[in-house]
Amino acid sequence: MNTALPLRPVADDVFVAPQLDAAAMAEVARLGFRSVVNNRPDFEGGADQPTSADVEAAARAAGLEYRFLPVNGAWQSPEQIAAFGALLAELPRPLLCFCRSGARSTRLYLSATQG
Repeated sequence: MNTALPLRPVADDVFVAPQLDAAAMAEVARLGFRSVVNNRPDFEGGADQPTSADVEAAARAAGLEYRFLPVNGAWQSPEQIAAFGALLAELPRPLLCFCRSGARSTRLYLSATQG
């Protein structure tokens, strides 16, 4: 995959990334992704962080499915893990999940698929 975006695979058709902004959504679609999950709460890193609404609008304009499942970076509840698992089952792939660094999206994926 030839891109400047910092993508890491966690499965054949699931990737994680650090914070992405609205401008990145066209590139995400160009790379062949069909869905995006944002796991970072709005304004977690301050007022200059892109909002879910802005990223969602750009994702949908690029033809991507988009879901917002904000979770704490330090701990994800069993309900949040189950919700992430449901998104894994529901969303078309390839799927890209992002948060601040990619770590919590990776943890969610591993927790949801290790059952």
